[in-house]
Amino acid sequence: MHRLLVITLLYFVFSGGLFAQQDPDRLPEAEFHMARMVYADGGAFGRGRGGFRRGWWAIDYPQAEYHFTRGVRRLSNIEVADDSQHVQLLDEDLYDYPWLFVQQIGQGYWNPNPEEAERLREYLLRGGFLVIDDFHGNDWPVVVKAMQNVLPGYPIVELTPEDPIFHALYDLNQTTQIPGDRHLFCGQTQARMEGPQKWAGVYDEEGRMMVAINFNMDMGDAWEHADDPCYPEPMTALAYRFGLNYVIYAMTH
Repeated sequence: MHRLLVITLLYFVFSGGLFAQQDPDRLPEAEFHMARMVYADGGAFGRGRGGFRRGWWAIDYPQAEYHFTRGVRRLSNIEVADDSQHVQLLDEDLYDYPWLFVQQIGQGYWNPNPEEAERLREYLLRGGFLVIDDFHGNDWPVVVKAMQNVLPGYPIVELTPEDPIFHALYDLNQTTQIPGDRHLFCGQTQARMEGPQKWAGVYDEEGRMMVAINFNMDMGDAWEHADDPCYPEPMTALAYRFGLNYVIYAMTH
């Protein structure tokens, strides 16, 4: 009986019960579809029979999306689709998703090729918004190099409390570090992280943030473990608020 329940649940999740597989021909279902950026990470990524092989891009997927989209619906008036999408930079429907979420590009050693870099550059300069989450320690140079390829001449700047993104909906204190589940002992509120956090971003010439960067933090884990009694509720609540600020900023700028 236990085995049957597990098989049934897996079929439900991956056949579209929780998140429908991407259908490029369908019409939008809501004003906000959450989309995750798929990237190559040295062979761990590829299309196989039945869909994608999981790579570093799929960390926390789809549980993080499932919890976060329900939070956006509950905490705002945004009409949110029930599903989540994953999209490659060269997919034709990239521009249908003006808000992209990506994780672990440092650990995955993401190095966009010239065509991918040009496509993401055009996407961002035309009004798209990218959130980079869940990279730590020695991963910072990997992310800096990738963004220099994507947006040459646009510096990564460390954010201050005055940056508008911290006040798009909630007034937030960015001194709190949002840890991954692996950085906590059950019931602890003090994370064992690899140094302090850094909130950073990339702005265009008009002062619009195009890229939000969460260094040495794991907002995706905080969403994924929203119903886990071992993950501290205050950190999950803060991660929801930061995510909502990102969404509303992107939809209004």
